[in-house]
Amino acid sequence: MPPLSMLERPRHRSVSSKLHPKRKRRRSRRPRLMMMALISSTLLLVAFRGASEYWRQPLEFSQRPVGQIVNRAEVATGIRQIQTANGRPTLNPLPLAEEVWTCEVVVIGGTLGGVAAASQAMKTGVTTCLIELTPWLGGQISSQGVSAIDESRAMRWRRNFSPSWEAFKDLIKRQPVYLPPWTGLPAQLPVERTNSCWVGELCFTPRAGATAAEMWMRDAAQNAPESRWATSTAFKGAAFDASGRYVTAVYGVRRVPLDPGYVPTGRLSQELERWYAWSDDEAYNKIPIRLQPPPNRSMIVIDATDTGELVGWANLPHRLGSDGQGFTGEVNAPPQDNPDCTQAYTYPFVLATLDDRNESLKELQKLEPALSKADHRKEFSLEGFPFFDFGSVFNYRRIVSQRAGDSNVNRTQPGEITLINWNKGNDWHFMDPPLVFTEEDIRLSGQRQDWLGGLSTESLNYGEVHALQFAEWLLENESTNKLSLTFLRGGDSPLGTQSGLSIVPYIREGRRILGRPAYGQDSFMAVEADLREDMTGGRDFRATAVALAHYDIDIHGCRYRSWRPSYEAAGASIKEFVVRPLQVPLEALVPQGVDNVLIGGKSVAASHIVNGVTRVHYGEWSIGGAAGATAGWLLRYAKPSDLTPAQVVVTGQMPALQQFLIEQGLKFTW
Repeated sequence: MPPLSMLERPRHRSVSSKLHPKRKRRRSRRPRLMMMALISSTLLLVAFRGASEYWRQPLEFSQRPVGQIVNRAEVATGIRQIQTANGRPTLNPLPLAEEVWTCEVVVIGGTLGGVAAASQAMKTGVTTCLIELTPWLGGQISSQGVSAIDESRAMRWRRNFSPSWEAFKDLIKRQPVYLPPWTGLPAQLPVERTNSCWVGELCFTPRAGATAAEMWMRDAAQNAPESRWATSTAFKGAAFDASGRYVTAVYGVRRVPLDPGYVPTGRLSQELERWYAWSDDEAYNKIPIRLQPPPNRSMIVIDATDTGELVGWANLPHRLGSDGQGFTGEVNAPPQDNPDCTQAYTYPFVLATLDDRNESLKELQKLEPALSKADHRKEFSLEGFPFFDFGSVFNYRRIVSQRAGDSNVNRTQPGEITLINWNKGNDWHFMDPPLVFTEEDIRLSGQRQDWLGGLSTESLNYGEVHALQFAEWLLENESTNKLSLTFLRGGDSPLGTQSGLSIVPYIREGRRILGRPAYGQDSFMAVEADLREDMTGGRDFRATAVALAHYDIDIHGCRYRSWRPSYEAAGASIKEFVVRPLQVPLEALVPQGVDNVLIGGKSVAASHIVNGVTRVHYGEWSIGGAAGATAGWLLRYAKPSDLTPAQVVVTGQMPALQQFLIEQGLKFTW
């Protein structure tokens, strides 16, 4: 059996005291023991606080290896307080790990960035572990329902993408699409035979995206055969060394549905807490897992979650919501910060040109609106776009077309399928309540000790119902005699959920780290002037660049229902012709306060405005790939072997890292 963490305890079922007649006599001693433990713990905690300067220095500390058992006497004399003396949270409860994974790199989040990070790390030969909350790998292109690649037009024209991204898209094109008889198409066709949309060059079913992500991981794992990953696994927290600067273990809980025909609800508001809970319930068996480094070795952890879950749980220095001008100095920033104001999130859904005799409409009409129906509907508008044919909403993200290619992009036919992700439709931009928990929300909710995702289930419910209301509105107003509309739902539908919504929402923005001193800032952050061709003050990041992003500055704004000031930065939105490429520097991936963590997705050190560029498909892939390849390089090739991410630049090893990234099929130049 693997060793136990210092605070891990087996999960017990309650047992009747009738089976233990001696237990009543023992109870009378417990108050006395608890008081002694409390006094001892207090004295130890005072001692550690008094030695705060000592803790900041490198230590030779006689620690047990992660996972070793301690006896009850040590627990009673303050071992829990020793664990929190490093300033990091302590999980409570922390069940006994039923699985222990040995990892050199741990990737938290199987998002698009997470898949890129894990695959690049494995390509370097390091044993890599990944955990993903949803049943599908791929994030945006699968479980979040944005399986329509949206790229910079300038990058498409120049073909200025990394070889790894082009290879991944080619893999997606070869994936099978399973088609129902009512399409009139063969039962199975590759994506490239059903692809015709105008948001970009590649639109496909979310299932195809998930399959491609899995295949991409398996191919990379041939270079690191001890690597492993698991979907349906929630991040629960981490352990740190005595200094609080090194993550020594990551904890998760994997859920196994009891029903072999399980289909996700597509209502995360109803499933979130159950997915994160340690305990079994009527729907799932739960398996606590611990991810830890090889004996006497260190590991690197990559936070590739969309909201920065490790960042939020450990309270690493970060920003949340809109940044005021006083903080960033950005021209188009609001006058003050608003941590409530992350970009709007979206629950995509799927419509088909199919006559179901209004059956799906009738089902949607049974749903009780979260607000009044009128309050939902006043947010809906096609903004002058037609729904079918030339330049239409339907063809924008069409994922199954009767004929592939550009020649069919302006025609809509029966038997086709589209994804709906529309700003004036299923975007949920209201902040009452805000989606992402602040530091205070996390503390007050007890999620420092028992992490449950750090999201508002109330907000999620509003967003879900709003999306379903938009689907109803479209079916009522846009169906025609020639092209009827059907709302697709169920396990065999493209999104694979009972509700017909994506498994989880497309979250554009979460927590964003503050980097370390670099490029004239005490806390590095890419800002608006770094993007704008028409502004002065932009910086040149080429010397430490590791990734590349380019797109419109596309801000999906926020507001309160009462119309009180939102302090959003929607005025910063602008088309890409005045946006210069962002060569993302390594400093944007390295958080403060911890030495073996990198960011592999949307939580990089960038302002709220810059997030409008970095959050899209290629930006996330590029950043994730850079994080994974950097982790592999540090563990295999850096000198000395224990070099940290923050030490790469100051030791003059940036050119060697950049050359390695190029050899790995990545790109950071324009």
